[in-house]
Amino acid sequence: MARKTKSRKNAARLHAVETVGHFAKLDVKRHERTGIPEAVFADSKTTAQVVVIMERLANASGQALATHVSDECAAVVGRKLGRRFALDYNPLARTMVARRRGFAAKRTGGKIALLAAGTADVRVAEEARVTAELMGCEVLKFYDVGIAGIHRLIEPLHQMHDADIACAVVCAGMEGALPAVVRGLLRVPVIGVPVSTGYGYGGRGEAALMTMLQSCAPGLTVVNIDNGFGAGATAALIANRMAGRSKRSA
Repeated sequence: MARKTKSRKNAARLHAVETVGHFAKLDVKRHERTGIPEAVFADSKTTAQVVVIMERLANASGQALATHVSDECAAVVGRKLGRRFALDYNPLARTMVARRRGFAAKRTGGKIALLAAGTADVRVAEEARVTAELMGCEVLKFYDVGIAGIHRLIEPLHQMHDADIACAVVCAGMEGALPAVVRGLLRVPVIGVPVSTGYGYGGRGEAALMTMLQSCAPGLTVVNIDNGFGAGATAALIANRMAGRSKRSA
């Protein structure tokens, strides 16, 4: 009976919800339940809403991540929360991380690689990096290694093999061919991220998305256009699970 009562208490704790005003119900234990923390999508929210949601999440979980954060929003968050939380704003990725003072993010041992085909794709790759690192992963970065100069990919491939990565995230705009190439040369899952980089027809990421979806390289999974957060979270989930199994079998 005592074991059943304890189990019910744990279930209630993991499904805890914090209500913020009339506009948000925060899943504050999502990371413990699913392995991926709740993130604040700042687009279409007021800066006041972003501030209070990040404050509540960081207080409850130790850290909070917001994506699609504008410079104006970041400035307001800095003024409101800067004294009580350690803040890390990445203007290229448009991410903001708030951590309780003294909170140390746990390193999991998970390891992933992150590639960007061109410099114009780095903004989305950086969102993936911030997300994966927040989830405790080590991230190996290789930027501007697209197929227009495919010889640039040779050395990163050696490094990824030597590092024994669990997964690779590959961001590419234009025709979006790089993820399929990488998948054909690595023995790990690859997550392709189509990026809205390009000219004219298909240049908003549609061409890259269609190329990745039509890939003949099995083991390539594709997220939506510009979804660095989703790619980084999924890659970290894979890497963290593999790292956990390795520790248990050691």
